[in-house]
Amino acid sequence: MCEAAAYVLRNGQEELLLSAVDIIEPEGDSLRLVNIFGEQKVIKADFLRLNLVNHKIILMEK
Repeated sequence: MCEAAAYVLRNGQEELLLSAVDIIEPEGDSLRLVNIFGEQKVIKADFLRLNLVNHKIILMEK
């Protein structure tokens, strides 16, 4: 499977935001994440790091 888990960096710690993420789309000054189950999260954040081998997306809140 190609899905990744999205984490947000808060206080130096990675907190799980959404697992099994399939789609990330810009939405204004935010990002909309959608997983394979149709669950969605919208967060004002920028990409900090993508680790494709480990299926991790790290975001930093604006």
